[in-house]
Amino acid sequence: MKLGFVTKALLTGATAVALTFSATSASAADKRNYILATASTGGTYYPVGVAIATLSKIKLEPKFGLSVSAISSAGSGENIKLLRENQAQFAILQGLYGAWAWGGEGPFEQVGKQTELRSVSMLWQNVEHFVLKSELAKTGTVADLKDLEGTNNKFSIGKKNSGTEGSGRQQLKGLGIDPDKFSLAYMGYGASADAMQNGNIDGMNTPAGVPVSAVTRLYASMGDKVTVLDFTDEQMKAANGDYQLWTRYVIPANTYPGQTKDINTVAQPNFLATRADMSEEDVYQLTKSLYENLGYLSAIHKATSVMAIEKAIAGLPVPLHPGAARYYREVGLDIPARLIAD
Repeated sequence: MKLGFVTKALLTGATAVALTFSATSASAADKRNYILATASTGGTYYPVGVAIATLSKIKLEPKFGLSVSAISSAGSGENIKLLRENQAQFAILQGLYGAWAWGGEGPFEQVGKQTELRSVSMLWQNVEHFVLKSELAKTGTVADLKDLEGTNNKFSIGKKNSGTEGSGRQQLKGLGIDPDKFSLAYMGYGASADAMQNGNIDGMNTPAGVPVSAVTRLYASMGDKVTVLDFTDEQMKAANGDYQLWTRYVIPANTYPGQTKDINTVAQPNFLATRADMSEEDVYQLTKSLYENLGYLSAIHKATSVMAIEKAIAGLPVPLHPGAARYYREVGLDIPARLIAD
């Protein structure tokens, strides 16, 4: 069955060009013009995907006949389905969704373990910002959230069924905290910040790239009346549970208005995934191209400016594709056993 996708590719000079792709999955592979699934056009996944696709067309296609076309999608959940069905050969995924898919857990419990998944690279990190009114932050760590159970203190965990809600619940479960015992609100980041400023809620869950605009607004308006909670090493381990997904992330002092001390939080990766049966050489060349052209990528989209070879495998939830592993070994990275595919 043929697939029809329409997407927009952003070229250097910010020119938008409509690109229509229509081919069978098999012919896409034969032509080595691969599909990269992202998310909605209004978020970060899509423009980052377009940046990767643009890089491939300029740097890889002329020399190796290899290119990638970015398509919009419903996000991580759909992207895993597209990979499984070979309707896409690459995808950007939230780390937690990758972990759920690899383990056949969460929303993938019914379909089982997605053993065809492989990691290529961490792209950028979702940094956890669990925010509380300072008067409720007795220890200044996420342990303070336990005190919200059974109270009227209202906490925004994110929009219903969002990745924000899912990742928040996953961490709180590991920490032995039951958010269903909170007085919960389900709001996006901007609405949560407004509600805290207005005194309608007492805390919020806002994981994103630093700086988070909603958190910046909150600090600017409330100053030391709000606290972004720290994670101790023990709490980070507990929040991960059986995963090795969240890693240490320090938000430097003065990142937010009036923030005078470092915030010792954690972060999970948004990562580039592929199928296990992809060509080792093609994945190698794409991985190499990403890291040899970081300046070019970040000029197309600033989210990629945080990419660095030292962070390439941090928090990856599924084993590396052999092509990616080959490049990382070449540049001297030590790959842990859990990221080596069978």
